[in-house]
Amino acid sequence: MSGNKASRQKPCQRCRSRSASDPPDTSTIHYEKFWLYRHCSSLQQRDRQAQKAGQLFSGLLAMNVVFLGSAFISSMIFNHVAIALADVWILLSILKVLCLCWISYYLLPPSRQPHAVLHRDAHAGPIWVRGSLMLFGSFSILLNVFQIGYSTILIHCKSRVEIVFPSIEIVFICTQAFFLCHHSKDCIQVQHNLTRCGLMLTTATNLLLWLLAVTNDTIHTEMESQLREVEQRFSGNETTSCTCPNTTICKVFQKGYILLYPFNTEYCLICCSMLYVMWKNVGRRISHHHVPHIKPRFKLQGVVFGPLLGTMAVVIGICVFMMYQIQATGSAPNRQVFVMYYSYYIVLLPLMSVGAVIGTIIHALEKRELDTLKNPTRSLDVILLMGAALGQIAMCYFSIVAIVATDPRDLLNSLILSYAVLLIFQNITQNVFIIDGLHRQPFVAAAEARHTDHAEQHEVASELPGEEEATTSIKDEHTGIPPDKEGETKEEQNHEAYDQRRVSMLELGEEIRKVSWSYIHSYSHLSWKRRALREISFFLVLCNIILWIMPTFGAHPVFENGLEKSFYGYSTWFVIVNFGLPLSVFYRMHSVGGLLEVYITA
Repeated sequence: MSGNKASRQKPCQRCRSRSASDPPDTSTIHYEKFWLYRHCSSLQQRDRQAQKAGQLFSGLLAMNVVFLGSAFISSMIFNHVAIALADVWILLSILKVLCLCWISYYLLPPSRQPHAVLHRDAHAGPIWVRGSLMLFGSFSILLNVFQIGYSTILIHCKSRVEIVFPSIEIVFICTQAFFLCHHSKDCIQVQHNLTRCGLMLTTATNLLLWLLAVTNDTIHTEMESQLREVEQRFSGNETTSCTCPNTTICKVFQKGYILLYPFNTEYCLICCSMLYVMWKNVGRRISHHHVPHIKPRFKLQGVVFGPLLGTMAVVIGICVFMMYQIQATGSAPNRQVFVMYYSYYIVLLPLMSVGAVIGTIIHALEKRELDTLKNPTRSLDVILLMGAALGQIAMCYFSIVAIVATDPRDLLNSLILSYAVLLIFQNITQNVFIIDGLHRQPFVAAAEARHTDHAEQHEVASELPGEEEATTSIKDEHTGIPPDKEGETKEEQNHEAYDQRRVSMLELGEEIRKVSWSYIHSYSHLSWKRRALREISFFLVLCNIILWIMPTFGAHPVFENGLEKSFYGYSTWFVIVNFGLPLSVFYRMHSVGGLLEVYITA
C-alpha cells in the first residue's frame, strides 16, 4: 500500500511541476497558437522583405534616372557644343511620355479593381498642398503658353523643339495635377512593384525638371547680368541676332515668362513631395484607431493681434519690395536701397524668432499627448523643413565668412552680418516650433465644446426674442398703417424710402453686433495658451508669406549687393545662390502649410 501511494504521488508531483510552467489541459491549444503565430509571422516577414525589395528596386531606378539626367544637364552647362539644351529637352520629353503612360494605366485598371484602395492616408495631401499644387500648376501652364508664343514669334531663329517641349509639358502638368489631387491619399494594395516604380520614375522626372529650371534660370540671369555690364561700357550696341521684335505681344510673352518662371520650380518640388508620400503608402494598411475621428477645420477664431501685426508686416514688406525693385533693377543700384531692405529684415526676424520661442515654451507647458504613430507625411514634413532650411542657412554662413574676412565695420556689411545671423536663428526657432506642433495630438476638449455650444444656444435664445420684438416694433412704427397709394405726395414717398433705409441699416447693425459678440465670446472662451498659439501661428503665417513673395518675384540682394560675388568669384557665388535660393523659397512656402496645421490643431 505504501508503494502504491508512492507511485500515485509521483505522477502528482510531475503534474504539479508541469502545471507550474504550463497547464496540461491547454498544451495542445498553445501548440496550435504557436504554430499559427509562427505561420503568420513568417508571412508578415516575407511581406516586409518583399516590400523592402520593391522599395529598393524602385529607389535604384529613380537614382539611375536622376544621375542620367543630371549628367545631361551638367554636360549642357559645361559644354554647349556637345550637349545642347534641345538634347536635354528630348530626354525629359521621353521621361514625361513614360510617366504619362503609367499615370493613364493607374487611373484606368488598378484603381478601379475591387479592394485596390482599402485604406486612405488622412494626413497625406492636405488642402493647402492641393491648393498650392493647383495654383502653381496653373501658373506653370501659363508659363509654357508664354514660352510657346515667344518661340513661335521667333521661329526663324529657334528650333521646333522649343515649341514641342512646352506642349508636352502642358499635358504632363494637367494629367499629373489631376492624378495627385484625386489619388494623393491612396494606399494602393495591388501591383505594388509596378506602382512603386511608376511613382519613383515620376518623382525623378519632376526632380530633373526642377534641376533644369534652376540651372536654366542661372544661365539666363548670368547672361542678363553680363549684358548689363556690356551695356554700361558700350551703350547702344546690339550683339544678339535672335532678339524680340519691338511689338507689344512679344514683350508681353517675354515679361510674362520671366515673371512666372519661379512658380515652375515650386510646382516640381510640391509634386516630388506628394509622390514620395504616395510611394511610402504603397501596400500600407491603416487600422481604424489610426484614422482621426475628428478633423479640425480652419476657423478664424481666437486671433486678434496676430492678423494685425502680420498685416502690418505684409504691407510694409510690399512697400519695401516695390521700392527695391524700382531702384535696384537700374543700371547702378543705390546703396540706400540695400540698407532699407536689410533693415526691414533685421526688424522682422527678431519678432518672428521671439514668437517661435514663446510658442515652443507654450507647447512644453501644454498637457497634450504626442502623436507617436508612424506617419510618412509627418516624417516628410520634418525632412522638408530641415532640408529646405539648409539652403538659406548655407548662404548665410557663406555671407558671414565673406563679411568677417573683408570689412565688418562698414554700415552695409554690418547690416548684412546681422541679417545672416538673425536669419539662421529664425529658421532654427521656427523649425522647432513647427515640428513640435505637428507632432502633438489635435486639441479636442469635448466638455469645452459642449459648454461653448450650450452657451451659444442660450445666447441666441435670449437675444432672438428681444431682437424680433425690436425689429417688429420698428417695422410696425413705420409700415403698420400703409398709406393710400393714390393720395401719396412726393414728400411722403421720400419719407417712406428714408424709413425703409433706416430699418435696413438698423438690421445690418444688429447683424454686425451679433457677429462681433459671437467672435468676442469665442475669443474669450479659449484658454490663454490656445489664444497665444493661434496668435503666434497666424502672425508667422503672414510673415512667411511676405518673405516668400519678395525673393520669388525678383528681390535677390544676396547677389546684387556685390559683396559675396567679389569675395567668392562670379561663378562660385552664382552656383551657391541659385541652389540655395530656390530651397529658401520652398522653405517659406512649406512653413506656411506647417504653421496653418499648427494653428488648426491649437
